[in-house]
Amino acid sequence: MKLGVIGYGNRIQDVIAKIMKEDNACHIAAISDIRKHEIQQERLPQLMDTLFYDTPEEMMASTQLDGILIGTRCLLHTEMALKVLPTGIPLFLEKPVATTMQDLRRLKAGNDHYKSPVVVSFPLRVTSIVQWVKEIVDSGKIGTVEHVQAINNVPYGGVYFHNWYRDESLTGGLFLQKATHDFDYINHVLQMQPVSVCAMTSKQIFKGDKPAGLKCVDCTENRTCEESTAFAEPDVRDRWAYCSFAKDTGNEDSGSALIYYENGMHVSYSQNFFARKQAASRGARFLGYKGTVEFDFFTGIVKVFMHHTSRVETYEIDASQDHFGGDRMLASNFIELMQGRNTSISTLDDGLISALQCLKARKSAETRTFQTIDWS
Repeated sequence: MKLGVIGYGNRIQDVIAKIMKEDNACHIAAISDIRKHEIQQERLPQLMDTLFYDTPEEMMASTQLDGILIGTRCLLHTEMALKVLPTGIPLFLEKPVATTMQDLRRLKAGNDHYKSPVVVSFPLRVTSIVQWVKEIVDSGKIGTVEHVQAINNVPYGGVYFHNWYRDESLTGGLFLQKATHDFDYINHVLQMQPVSVCAMTSKQIFKGDKPAGLKCVDCTENRTCEESTAFAEPDVRDRWAYCSFAKDTGNEDSGSALIYYENGMHVSYSQNFFARKQAASRGARFLGYKGTVEFDFFTGIVKVFMHHTSRVETYEIDASQDHFGGDRMLASNFIELMQGRNTSISTLDDGLISALQCLKARKSAETRTFQTIDWS
């Protein structure tokens, strides 16, 4: 099967590697990337027979493709997706699907019109751990879910302040970068629609008066700074190059949201980007009247606490793979989509509602107001 790639970035390379591992008949037939000459000079073995193009339009017109993957920087996801949707070719679209409300509305209109097959890169919803939690919830063991408490303490948060992610005009902020995954798996487990959100963000750590554009290797404090990458492995040093305490460091370093759902229950969510090492935590508690189920991606532990007996059930699930095993599931699903053997397990509709939640949360934090989660 012939894969076409729009934006051959690090993340989409990982996804493609998973796809090719699942089915060695898949290969990269064509790439459209503004860095095409740089990529060609790397002489990567998986690209020896790949054709390179200047634009997605030229690529799609010149090569018969079985699937297309979009791995550009975030602000171009919508624009590129709107070029692919009219073709009906199965599409793998990185999250977030849009970074502005204008783009999100454009993408929704395109999706409503074309209804092309799309897999959005939401690996958390298809992990073994989330699927087991959903099975427990669906069984009725804990009763109907009446409250959710979710957290994400990111131990590698420096990436959002050291490299291009630090530019909010490219990322749309950290609700869109991280919470989009968490909002999606919560929606998936609940099978309910969010209707409003109240959110808040803070920037307490990654700020300062260092000169804009300062790199760690040029800083006089690079031997004592806890965030210095000056002496890291070359790959990290070069990609995570910039001072996270400089005047031009963007992004909040923590954020929280309260999300109200259509049945009257609400979810509390909080994320943090300066926790480190064993402080890492990502997961949630789903509470019903009969019991509570909780899990953590990093430990792979699921616990069920029964409220009216002394019983506690503990399950340990392998969480060692990329995105806790979800990437492999998405890769397999995309192959099935290209073969016409299945439908998407992470649809563009899912990507749209998650991005809408994130954009409304961002607006709420900016304006200190409650925001209705709708398309008006």
